Formats: sequence, structure tokens, C-alpha cells
Amino acid sequence: MNISGLSALVSGGASGLGLATVRALSSRGAKVVMLDLPASDGAAVAGSMENTVFVPGDVRDEKDVRAAVEAAGDLRVAISCAGVGTGRRILGREGVIPMDLFARVVEVNLYGTVNVLRLSAERMSALEPIDGERGVIVNTASIAAFDGQIGQLSYAASKGAIVGMTLPAARDLASLMIRVATIAPGTFDTPLLARLSPDVRAALGDAIPHPRRLGRPDEYASLACHIIENQMINGEVIRLDGALRMPPR
Repeated sequence: MNISGLSALVSGGASGLGLATVRALSSRGAKVVMLDLPASDGAAVAGSMENTVFVPGDVRDEKDVRAAVEAAGDLRVAISCAGVGTGRRILGREGVIPMDLFARVVEVNLYGTVNVLRLSAERMSALEPIDGERGVIVNTASIAAFDGQIGQLSYAASKGAIVGMTLPAARDLASLMIRVATIAPGTFDTPLLARLSPDVRAALGDAIPHPRRLGRPDEYASLACHIIENQMINGEVIRLDGALRMPPR
């Protein structure tokens, strides 16, 4: 599917992987709707780019996601980048992991992704096909889905579920000519890692076999754009990690 002229929705689009994806799509001529929390920098970011609008909202809220889908008009591309990661052992010094903490991570990462997927697919299904397809949906998992570390119970569970639903989602939507794929990034240079000290960041980059550095958000965005353009990528989970396999801690 040719990106130029398409309408796209990116959740979590105000920072990190999502922001890089918004920029990549906009630079390729797409009309982009950025969905992110009201407290984010979404309005300022959208105002600095052409053909980009900001819709404040929470991916867990059906009303908010519907508003973003409607703002996109003839929606052809939906990319889910919204997510949270809270580390906590099942049983540690602070006691047993609270269920509300576990539930919040799963709600944002998994329920939020499903919410964007299902409502985007609904809109795409009403459109006429372009070059044999109606739309493309790209989800974001993590290598934690495969190599979850100590303290990543909730995060790994949420991302593992996104990996697990990729093939059935693609099969569900195949008859509607809608593709579904998932990117599972490794250690990327995002605002989350920016909070760490330079020494810790350097150590994380040095742990990657090749290239021996943190991933760049634009590399995620480049892969997302390739998935949109390559019709044979469907029902697939693509690790983007420089051959990194995470140790227990």
C-alpha cells in the first residue's frame, strides 16, 4: 500500500516510537491522526507538522478511540505505540504484587491495543480496496514477550498477549483484506530510557550484539512503513533488537 495520501492513526504518537512513526508517515505524505493523553505534548507536536492532527484521549476508552478513528476519515493505517511498563516482582520486599498495578499495565498495553485494532478494523472494513487491500494494522509488542526479565511479569504478560493475538487477528481480518503485523522492539532510545544515567544507558547499548548501541525510534518507524508497503507481511511478529536476547536481570 502506497503511504502517500493515506489516512493513518498512531496511538502514543506524542513521544518515543509513536512520535518517530508520526514523523515518518507525515514525511511520506500521509495524513496522520495522533492519539495520546491530554497531558502529552501532542498538540504542540502536531502543530509543528503538516497534515497532522492531535486527538487527546486514552486508548482504553472506546469513546476516545472512536473520536480518533472518526478524525482520520478514510482510515487505512493504524499503528499502536501507546504503552506503559511498571517493574515489580511477584513477591518482593514490598510484598506481593498488587493486582491493580498488574491490571493497569495489561489494560493500557493489551486492552488499549485491542481497542485501537478493533475500532480501526471496523472503519477500514467499510472502505473500498486499494490495490487489493483495505488497510494495515501494526501493533507493538516487545522482546520482553519472549525474554521477560525479573520484575517484568505484567509487562511481559501484556506484550506476550499481543504477540499471541497477531496471527488470529490477521486470520480474522483476512477476508476483509486487512493485514495485521506486530513489531517487537528490543532496547530503544526512548523517553523511558532517557531517565536512566548515561552509564546505565551505555551498558544497555553495549549488551546488544550488533549494532552495539540502543535502537533509534526512526528505525522502528522505518519498519512500520515497510510493513505498510509490503503486502506479504501479514500475521507476522518481527523482532527488532540487533540479535539481543535479554538475561534474567
